[in-house]
Amino acid sequence: MPTISFLGSGNAFCPSGRLHSLVLIEDTLLVDAPPTVVPQMRSHGVCPSQITDLFITHWHGDHIFGVPFLLLERKWISDREGANKLMIHSHLGGKDKLEQLCELAYPESLGDLQWVSYNTEHGETKGWKFERFEVCHNPITEPYGYRFEKDGFILVHCGDSGPCDNIERLAPEADVMIIELGIPDYVDSPYHYTPSRLTDLALRNPDTIFLATHNFSNSGESSELPKNVIEVEDGDVFKY
Repeated sequence: MPTISFLGSGNAFCPSGRLHSLVLIEDTLLVDAPPTVVPQMRSHGVCPSQITDLFITHWHGDHIFGVPFLLLERKWISDREGANKLMIHSHLGGKDKLEQLCELAYPESLGDLQWVSYNTEHGETKGWKFERFEVCHNPITEPYGYRFEKDGFILVHCGDSGPCDNIERLAPEADVMIIELGIPDYVDSPYHYTPSRLTDLALRNPDTIFLATHNFSNSGESSELPKNVIEVEDGDVFKY
């Protein structure tokens, strides 16, 4: 039974009561690493060294600036022997970008991590088959989402994206789609879902459960959305 935990549910601005969006799948697969990834994990009883796979969606700071903190914690606190391997999944060039980020954050401290590997291809981990797909966000950030499948259960994480062909294609087949709700309707940007855009998608896919994160609103506030859309809160856990 897949477990999906939200260690954060806010957008880049961390609305009141929400930390940066952070998703943990079955306690070991982490999607992105925001700046406060370590305290977010600790506050929900998650040890950084239990993470086996880190999936990067794109190169915005609220999604990757926590990578040096995550690696540093594992190196000096929760896995000093380097016994637990970590696979970082990103597209081509990700290894260089993250190594530069780590060197900038902690010079000469994170260059000897023999327990970290990088994967630029689709694959399988912990019984989950996964593949990346392009989404609609600022192109310079190289935005992607991930389609996960295990035992016939399909989970789609859209990363940060406005409406696009790949989300339209995957929504009907997904059991659960994690989707962002990054801006209100009055903000004009093609790079995010708004309440009205998400309403349209959900009504056309009534058999899919949409878990809305990367939320622009304060915790406890909600938009009028269809019944198959859940605006998640920090600490929410879903089992399917």
